[in-house]
Amino acid sequence: MFSVIFPGQGSQIVGMGKEFFDKFDLVKKFFKEADDVLSLPLSKIILEGPKEELDLTINTQPAIFLISYSIFNVIKEEYNIDLHKAKYFAGHSLGEYSALSCAGYLNFSDTIRLLRARGNAMQNAVPKGEGGMVAVLGSTVDIIEKILEENKKNFKVQIANDNSEGQIVLSGKIIDLEKLVKILKLNKIKNVKLPVSAPFHSKLMSAATKVMKDEIEKTNFQDAKSILISNVTAKEITNKEDLKKLLIEQIESRVRWRESVLNMINKGTNQFIEIGPGKVLSGLVKRIDKNVNINTINTIIDIKELNI
Repeated sequence: MFSVIFPGQGSQIVGMGKEFFDKFDLVKKFFKEADDVLSLPLSKIILEGPKEELDLTINTQPAIFLISYSIFNVIKEEYNIDLHKAKYFAGHSLGEYSALSCAGYLNFSDTIRLLRARGNAMQNAVPKGEGGMVAVLGSTVDIIEKILEENKKNFKVQIANDNSEGQIVLSGKIIDLEKLVKILKLNKIKNVKLPVSAPFHSKLMSAATKVMKDEIEKTNFQDAKSILISNVTAKEITNKEDLKKLLIEQIESRVRWRESVLNMINKGTNQFIEIGPGKVLSGLVKRIDKNVNINTINTIIDIKELNI
């Protein structure tokens, strides 16, 4: 039994999707529609760069979705492989929007528009240089939560991503993260400051939540049969009103990716298909459970070798 997963920010690379763009008119159509919806040359930024422009979250978010959506539809339309038979759809952070759109809950143009708005809102929620993120390696959620609880009067930091066994990402103000890092070093816990411009998935994103609440509530979500695993709850969800509510909450909430993957495995998933640029989620899934099968789909050869 397979589930389909979609990557988030950090998987982008200049030139991603070019093989599909060059070969399939369907993909050219999606790229043109994205440019038209956003009134900017997103396709040029994806295919030619510069990297600095692609790495801006306002461009990264719709760009990664565009690649995932294009590949998903090539698999369906050009190779007659029905991925809607998947047990579950899930995505990491912005990848949750890719999952929703490919599953049929959101149309293409609304998803592109929402992700551009989301990127802009998240970037502007906190003044540049005030907030950041730190990755903690080789520890557990329980240990980190205990450290945060014991020091809550000293600094305010949140777990932003519970990615896999031994990989946890924290968000907060720079001044608070520096205090946290000192505690981590005392406890001999390895950590790395991440090259991000804002403290994503934390309470500091409240201004972005307000913006996205308005954007999401005025967007038409459709009914669909596919089951989504929510970032916020790590549980199954199909009700479109609940999906809206959880997408709004997601901005300030922990991405429960480890729990999501374990839930999918416990409910019968033994094959994961990652659709989009990079192999980040495939690596995380392998760290969570070495026994599951993983297919990473970001080239035409990957599709030809797919067996479900």
